This record gives sequence, C-alpha cells and structure tokens, in this order.
Amino acid sequence: MKKLLASLGLAVALCAPAMAQSIAVTNGRIVTNTSAGIIENGVVVIRDGAIVAVGNDVEFEDQSVTVIDANGGWITPGLFHPHTQLGLIEVGAEGSTRDNAADDSSFTAALDVADGFNPSGTHIDEARSEGITRFAVHPSTGSAIIAGRGALADSSGDYDSLFASRRFMLVDLSTSGASTAGGARTAAWAFLRSAIEDARFYPGRFMAHHEGDAIDRYDAAAMVGVVRGEMPLIMVMDRASDILRALAFAEDYPAIRIIIAGAAEAHLVAEELAAADVPVIYDPMRNLPDSFSTLASSTDGASILHTAGVQVAYTTMGSDLYFNPRLLPQHAGIAVAHGADWADAFRSITLTPAELFGVGDQYGALAAGYTADVVVWDGDPLEVMSAPTSVIIDGEIQSLETRQTRLRDRYATLGDEGVHAYRH
Repeated sequence: MKKLLASLGLAVALCAPAMAQSIAVTNGRIVTNTSAGIIENGVVVIRDGAIVAVGNDVEFEDQSVTVIDANGGWITPGLFHPHTQLGLIEVGAEGSTRDNAADDSSFTAALDVADGFNPSGTHIDEARSEGITRFAVHPSTGSAIIAGRGALADSSGDYDSLFASRRFMLVDLSTSGASTAGGARTAAWAFLRSAIEDARFYPGRFMAHHEGDAIDRYDAAAMVGVVRGEMPLIMVMDRASDILRALAFAEDYPAIRIIIAGAAEAHLVAEELAAADVPVIYDPMRNLPDSFSTLASSTDGASILHTAGVQVAYTTMGSDLYFNPRLLPQHAGIAVAHGADWADAFRSITLTPAELFGVGDQYGALAAGYTADVVVWDGDPLEVMSAPTSVIIDGEIQSLETRQTRLRDRYATLGDEGVHAYRH
C-alpha cells in the first residue's frame, strides 16, 4: 500500500538503508503537541529510533515498514511523568527494597538516585503498559532536607534506560522538611540558605577544613550546579505562604532555577508564580484538604494555574510515586473534569515535563526529529477506560506484559489439574 507523497525530501528520507528499522503508525487521531495541533486519520513514520514524518500525506512501502494500525484510535507522544520513585522502591514496607532515601547517612546533596536505580523494577512495566515512556526519578529526604540529585529514565526496562543523571536537586521545605530540619520551617530555610552559601563559596570556603556551615566539601561540590543554574532546584511545599517565601528566595538568588513540587495551594498565588516564571509540579487529585498545609486545596486548582499562564506538569503524588505513577493520565483527566483545557492537561503529562528537565526538544511531541516515543490508544487517553494498544520507545515496539498480566494468564483457567505455584 502506498500513501500519497508528501515531498521529495520525505521520499529520500524513507529510502533508507535496509538495516534501518522503520515503523508506520496509521489510521489514528494524532495529538502532535505542536502548532500542527491534532491531525485526523494521520500517519506517524519512524525510522531508526526517530520520527521522520507526521501528517496525512505520507508515503511508505508495506514491504519495508512495520505497520501498526491504530484502528481509528489515538496516536500520541509517550507520557512523561515528572515526579516518580520508579526503580527505587519495590515493596514499600520492606526496607531492603528501598533506595529512595538514606536516613542514616551524613551525605545530603551528593546523594545520586542513579546509584540505586533498578531498571528491572516491576512497577516500571506497569507504568509502560499505561503509556508512560519517560519519567523523572526523585529521591526522598533522609537525615537532612536536601535529598540529593534526581535522574531521567525511560520505561523500556533496559539496563541503559536511565538516560540522564544528576538533572535536578530536591529539597523538602514542607511540613515534613520542617520536622527534619529541627521542628520548624525557620530551621529548614536557615539550613537551605547556609548550604547555598557553602556551595557559592566552594572550594574557597573549604581550603582549610572539610566542613562548611551546613554541608561538607563533597555535598557542596554537588550543589555547585544548582547555584550556577546548571540544574533546577525542586522545592517540595504545599502552603501558599511557603510558595511566596520560595519566590522571595528566587529573587535573592536569581541564578538558581526553582521548581515547586506538591503545590496544593499554588492556585492562590498563581499570578505571582506566572510573573516569576516559576513552574509547578502539581497533582489535580490532591484537591481535598488532608493537612493544615493543604487547607485551600481545590478541585479547580489546575484550571486556575493554566489560566494564569503558569507552566504546569502533573504528578501522581496523591496516589503514590512508586507503584501508581501509571495513573498519570487519570489525574490529568480529573483536571479536565474540573475546568482545565484538554490540550493544557495533556501537555502537562507529555511536553511540559520534558521541558522542565531540559529535554523538550527530544521528547513529548510528535514531529520530525523527535525521539520516537509513541503510544497508540483505543480511545481518549485521559478517559479512565481507555488503554494503550501499542507502546513504542526509541523506535522499538515494547511489550505490554507486566507481572499482573502474567499472574492473570497463569491462574485465569486454573483447575484441579492446573499449574500451581508450588508444583514444578
């Protein structure tokens, strides 16, 4: 079968060496996340791991291209979760399977989640089966409010799936951070400012001794990227007053790029966030007050943030960060149900997270030159009953099998003579 020729340049591009792997995803409603908008009954052509063409008028040869028929479904960029602990925790109640926090360590900023990331974690398969192709891996705080450095990974499960390490630093300035710092937010902010000053004057401050005012030489070296603006500082907080304090901090240290995570009351200061150009990682499902820090949480918080022009990426903090990141599209759907524009909500789980971590020119959109992370859905991806029928990462078709599907298949038809776990 041939599709209509779009351009001579495209034809040349598709006349690739025989060794190049080519895929055409056809007959679907394409959400591009670009100025092209939504393309009805379109085609996405992939060659050797990259997208080479998107549109209606595209030529390809069946003999040389693997064709995936979307059957009238949706074709979208892979979802990008900005806030997970996938690969760091297998069983939350079993300490030996947790590498998200180092409670008894004296190190802070120098901790690096890449050193503990397990690409074989079973929850990664679950996330992939629900359309998540990329995700950010966040540390948790241990002995201090500075948790360490986070990384970016894909959900293929391959051993090289962690593709970018040391991409951001995380600090907890919420109620839990106040407790860690000594019992009050005043102590948390004092510790952070002192640590920033240690890093600003590294290595000079450490010429005569190993210790700074708040952190040691090794941690200060890790913080240098933050004070120079080379990596963002993610501040975990919920209260509107805390967010305003963070904006004042950003004015004091203009080189530091901050991102607010949690942000349950961010809608109260949406105009201030937009004016300061400070992004938020926000969960539309955290819309009921469950603590004194979230008393003003609201069902229309996401809509208010979008309307104000705040750069928003959605997370699943209200469900979980290590075994329920798969619920990301459902949380985006909740935002739409309470007033957010569909396009804004979908962008908040694809292109916007990629932009926050400096890879928005590679992931989160369907356009020529982008990495071929593509998901085919049987319906609107933000509808809870829709599901992926095909997932492509780096131009390779992925398995949708998970531990749950294997258990389902094993025991679905179990009878007296069936397969038992204890018989070999």
